Amino acid sequence: LYFSAQEGILIFYHIKDLQYEIKICADISQPISSLIFSPDYTSLLLVTDQGTVYSYRPARSGEAVKLLDTSSSCFLAADFLTPGNNYCVSVTSSGEVQVWSLEDGTFLSKLNLGIEVHV
Repeated sequence: LYFSAQEGILIFYHIKDLQYEIKICADISQPISSLIFSPDYTSLLLVTDQGTVYSYRPARSGEAVKLLDTSSSCFLAADFLTPGNNYCVSVTSSGEVQVWSLEDGTFLSKLNLGIEVHV
């Protein structure tokens, strides 16, 4: 079970029978608004209230890697672009849909919907 604390800490609970272990996986020092697993569960996107997206790979047990920072564009949400785990898509409140590479956070493409978006 993965969850985030208000302070921006990603926590993992390993639960087996009546026993559990707690592990702090990453501290990004920004409130995390959502956690999204990739379709094959190898990557986890951490989306912050400020519009920053981090990638965390549970099998590698490393730090969360900052992929993109859209704080200047009223960022609302992000998710994996399937199939695969190579790209993510984000949307801004102004209706701009953006595609990013998860390898290095490179901006690849955008589409303006021409309408305001709300979550």
